[in-house]
Amino acid sequence: MKNYIKPFLFAGCVLLAQSASAFCGFYVAKADIKLFNKTSQVIIVRNGEQSTITMSSDFEGDVKDFAMVVPVPVVLQQNDIRIADRTLFDKLDAYSAPRLVEYYDPQPCYTPRKYKGDYSGRAVPMAANKSMEMEDISVNSANYSVKVEAKYTVGEYDILILSAKESGGLERWLTDNGYKIPAGAKEVLEPYVKSNMKFFVVKVNLGEQAKLGAQTLRPIQISFNSPKFMLPIRLGMANATAPQDMIVYAFSKTGRIELTNYRTVEAPTGQKIPLFVKEKFGEFYKDVYNKAWKKEGKSIATLEYAWDVSGTQNVMCDPCVGPPPIFTDLQSAGVDWVSYNTYHSSQEISGRTFFTRMHLTYDRGTFPQDLQFIETPNKENYQARYVLNNPVHKGADFSCAQANDYLTKLHKRRQEEVNNLASIAGWDASKYKDYITEYDKFIKKSTTEGTKKQGAMFTFPDDDENGISFSLVLLSLTTVSLIVFVLTRKNVKKVPVNK
Repeated sequence: MKNYIKPFLFAGCVLLAQSASAFCGFYVAKADIKLFNKTSQVIIVRNGEQSTITMSSDFEGDVKDFAMVVPVPVVLQQNDIRIADRTLFDKLDAYSAPRLVEYYDPQPCYTPRKYKGDYSGRAVPMAANKSMEMEDISVNSANYSVKVEAKYTVGEYDILILSAKESGGLERWLTDNGYKIPAGAKEVLEPYVKSNMKFFVVKVNLGEQAKLGAQTLRPIQISFNSPKFMLPIRLGMANATAPQDMIVYAFSKTGRIELTNYRTVEAPTGQKIPLFVKEKFGEFYKDVYNKAWKKEGKSIATLEYAWDVSGTQNVMCDPCVGPPPIFTDLQSAGVDWVSYNTYHSSQEISGRTFFTRMHLTYDRGTFPQDLQFIETPNKENYQARYVLNNPVHKGADFSCAQANDYLTKLHKRRQEEVNNLASIAGWDASKYKDYITEYDKFIKKSTTEGTKKQGAMFTFPDDDENGISFSLVLLSLTTVSLIVFVLTRKNVKKVPVNK
């Protein structure tokens, strides 16, 4: 029974459904779905009342035991069902994953050399659909109040579209016909049956899979029209013993896609963090995600990426973790409103497309309802992004006056980095005192030994960044004072002195 649980859980997770400035940092690492155990992935494309859903199965075990049951609002036709390429999920994950970026501090005592002058469509099928003559169902469907509305073979899958009048009969029918579903499914199936939903039921056709030579199960994509924009997750929690993770990649014409019956919360972003996190970024982001999830009350969808990926946009990430989705990727996902244009020597994708990535961790207690989505007009760009700032190396020149200011700010910045680490990830700040004070030994006292010996009250600072000498300024002030003194003397009347 162990091998049957996950595909059914996944099945319940799927269905029903500005311009930026240039970036000058360096991409370091990303937090992809591999950080989270057994994470389901779904691609949702919404265009008016049309939804296109692509489902990636993470089933492990003997494929003959695979079963997928998905509630759908209508009877799907054969041309509404397609096979997708798994690499599409890999690409979207790599491109939209939370990221780590690093900057490098400039040398505080470096003086740049100065120069004179002023220079200033619908998804593309991955396997041909074909008609199928499926073997007759061995059990009379009428005895279960279940009707087989349609049956197809698409790629390596045998597919049935079922309708049912009562959930108990549907549960018995699925069990008696070899679909390994969890105990207690009746309770979860009942709301869908009462809502007159249909059921998209999938098995692996071993003969077709052998012909293809496929080692893993390829994603299935379906399209349908419905005013409901939702994903039924209750079916996937029928026998779940722990919270489940799901990543939703969503595309629309208008802007961000968000939930209406649960809150959509942005992941923490933009914080400066210590350099040593570079080697532990996966662990760090898991802690950031889990801390925010618990803090926000768990009944949330965490926004990890939102950006306009239209062909007219020059910047689609800041920084980019991987290449952005291209025209063929969008088409494969079901974004059917874009077109590919060639103008002389230039090529362009036309059609506004906004890409949203959401991460959910859910169970029956925190998500008692199916997910209800909405297309919003919010086009604000966003990504989960964390920043490393590399100081200058310890062998650098720290002799100038600017170095002391830099080192003092570096101490404060590192204190801020450690505080951020504790605040957003929950790591113990007391363990990293040495990191904060690492460069303090290079900070000079405010009065140098030379001026102490001469009894000087102050020292002249170095030339400033505009090349104006402080000594020259002092000389100018002295000259002005002398001129004022002479002019004043000329206007003073002589007073006779009594002898």
